[in-house]
Amino acid sequence: MSQQQPPVPATDPRAALRQQLLLQRKAWFASAVAVPQRAALAAHLRDVLRQLEPEYLGLYWPFESEFNAVEVCLDYELLNDTELALPFAFKSPRRMEFRLWDGETPTLRDECGILTASGAAVVPEVVLVPCLGFTREGYRLGYGGGYFDRWLAAHPEVTPVGLGWAGGEIELVAQPHDVPMALILTEQGVVN
Repeated sequence: MSQQQPPVPATDPRAALRQQLLLQRKAWFASAVAVPQRAALAAHLRDVLRQLEPEYLGLYWPFESEFNAVEVCLDYELLNDTELALPFAFKSPRRMEFRLWDGETPTLRDECGILTASGAAVVPEVVLVPCLGFTREGYRLGYGGGYFDRWLAAHPEVTPVGLGWAGGEIELVAQPHDVPMALILTEQGVVN
């Protein structure tokens, strides 16, 4: 993600950082350089899932140039005995749950407009979490809604695995509500 983007004026430094990272990620993702990097991150994810062997795995439906973990997990032979679940976000009160997913392309959207599943609510023991930005200490910068942080704080027994692109590594002071990932994966491997 070496392309320079113009600075984004904003009163909230995290909002400006989110906007800058999103623009950089979109440009990088659309480039030819990103194609082999997607395969590299997929291979790292398969290795981690092979080690963790979750019975229930929480995924996210990808958008905005996020890594497509759904594609990897649906094609991953070792996950035959793993139940998959997608998040369902509620706007008021702001919360999230994971719902069992049958692997078919979803038609249901949650209250934030993201494709999701209609199955029973479950608590996966491993959750894949999209990272717009991340630190070496395992903290992530998401889109600002706090859905994953709230859910992870309520489920400390869960192993959160952040997925992002190496160009999203940032310096960031963690806020009290931020929940660190157990590990973060990029196309370059395990970050922390």
